[in-house]
Amino acid sequence: MTTATKTKKYDESSIGMLEGLEAVRHRPSMYIGAPDKKGLHHLVWEIVDNSIDEFLNGHGDAITVTLHKSGDAVTVSDNGRGIPVGMHPKFKIPTLELILTKLHSGGKFGDGESYIRSGGLHGVGSSVVNALSRKLTATIKRDGYEWTQTFKRGKPTDKLEKVGPNRLHGTTIYFEPDPEIFRVTHFDAEWIKTRLDDIAYIHHGLKITYRNEIAGETIELTHPGGLPEFLQKMVTEGQNPAINSQPFYLLREGDEKIELTMQWTESTDEAIRSYVNGIRTSDGGTHEAGLRSATVKAIRNFMETHDVKAKGIEITANDIREGLVGILSVFIRDPAFQGQTKEKLNNPEMNAVVEGAVRPALEAWLNANMTMADQIVYRIMQAAKARQASREAAQEVKRKSATSRRLNLPGKLADCKSGARDDSELFIVEGKGAGGSAKQGRDNRTQAILPLRGKILNTEGLSVAKVMSHQELADVVTALGTGVGDSFNINNLRYGKIILLMDADADGHHITTLMLTFFFRCLPELVRKGNVFLAQPPLYKIEVGKEKFWARDDAHREEIIEQIQQKRPNAKFDIMRFKGLGEMDPQELAETTLDPKTRILLRVDIDSLIEADKTFTALLGKDPATRYQFIMESANQVDTEELDV
Repeated sequence: MTTATKTKKYDESSIGMLEGLEAVRHRPSMYIGAPDKKGLHHLVWEIVDNSIDEFLNGHGDAITVTLHKSGDAVTVSDNGRGIPVGMHPKFKIPTLELILTKLHSGGKFGDGESYIRSGGLHGVGSSVVNALSRKLTATIKRDGYEWTQTFKRGKPTDKLEKVGPNRLHGTTIYFEPDPEIFRVTHFDAEWIKTRLDDIAYIHHGLKITYRNEIAGETIELTHPGGLPEFLQKMVTEGQNPAINSQPFYLLREGDEKIELTMQWTESTDEAIRSYVNGIRTSDGGTHEAGLRSATVKAIRNFMETHDVKAKGIEITANDIREGLVGILSVFIRDPAFQGQTKEKLNNPEMNAVVEGAVRPALEAWLNANMTMADQIVYRIMQAAKARQASREAAQEVKRKSATSRRLNLPGKLADCKSGARDDSELFIVEGKGAGGSAKQGRDNRTQAILPLRGKILNTEGLSVAKVMSHQELADVVTALGTGVGDSFNINNLRYGKIILLMDADADGHHITTLMLTFFFRCLPELVRKGNVFLAQPPLYKIEVGKEKFWARDDAHREEIIEQIQQKRPNAKFDIMRFKGLGEMDPQELAETTLDPKTRILLRVDIDSLIEADKTFTALLGKDPATRYQFIMESANQVDTEELDV
């Protein structure tokens, strides 16, 4: 147990305030997510979104994005109205400078006269990009002239300059991400191209030009076919034949514009892409929830109207949506996103709005296209039958061989009492000590514990036979019941959730990485089906009087301390750093990591199998060159005081 160091002084002079854009540079994650590859590219999307807003409101129809030859600079140019450059009547500085140097400034807070629909309503996008760029130059064409101003890390380096006469109009933003913020400032050319291509489908009528100076190519991205053309691309890339030859399509104009196209396929997965005002909501939200609800209700109503029944089989919502591929795009006046990165829509009214538009339209389409409706309903009934058959087969296997299967299970496995796969969880735990605490803290009705002993084998590039010769991994496969390689059968999976529970330190992260490699290479179907999870145990316990707080890492610890000190300046802290999960008593482990009511689990998802394959090969394969390159690129960005050694 350690005690926080007592500060020497705390008075009026101790209080500071971050001014201007200092808050963005101090806490960039609040505005762009983590300052990683995704956060780096978020800078591009912020500027592009502003240009799209001009198009959405009837000003400008062309956007050009240039990735410069250096790879760490981007220019976004549009032919919209151009950011105003005149002196702001209240703040007495050029409006361009106000927008780029002050948070929550812009033309989207008023009565809707400037922007009717917009993706950037927080007023922080351009200023955040400016704050996180070592250089940003804005060039404005409007009112018969061209203007320019340059900034460095959020502050102007010169005054707004009137370059000369120019009859065109629009805004051009050139920026270079700041290496003081981003560990890697090199943009991914293909990632930018893919995102811009998606935008061109959503905004048919918008001309997007992508100039990749690294490859020396210029690409015109226009898709007059819009969402139906986009859907055809998704279905083709998914390599699963469509069930209904003609997709369902809906376009409803009004206060909220709703555009939707979708098609059932032979895939066993559901794939819905959603957009709000042209921005991809990768985490869904209320509009997606409305679509899912509408789809299920429309199908159920159709089946009830036409007296379609599957004898002895209950059709679930998942059966109805299995194989569904769709694209939903909504345009609304005041979107409420979850966070500045805008990955989830929170407007509660959009659930009912989307459901109210889609359900009757889909029902009418089904009744007007009986042949395709029959094909869809038949596909849904087959999905329900397959699910029931799979469940019955799994139950029969358990019933007939429960005794022998349990006798053959690893001796160190503390199994759970439940025989129902969907209700049971397997915690794969690092170390004997942690396993002991987990066994005492678990709910033995539904939670099983399998401790690992020693270092796990790096399975990258190894054959299945070699992997199964390693006892610890062979025990994992035996406990799961699925087999591996040619003998793999997901119907024999004994647990609905497989949870990796390792220490919250560097060694624990390493073991987690090795286990993820094992699952990705040897049991990929479990990852694809969403059965694998990461537990989030705390690294620190912080006690303030009788109160306890749990911190995942050093940064989280400092955040908690700062929050407490703001409320109780004289608070005294007792801080304990756990050397391992075994140091936590069973009650603490249950409260923070095991109990479904209070724990946090991260589902292991793979956005791109190709990229995941490259990553595992590069960082865990036999060739050390890529690891050496990664270490050398990262070495200068590492704070040695933060190293966990």
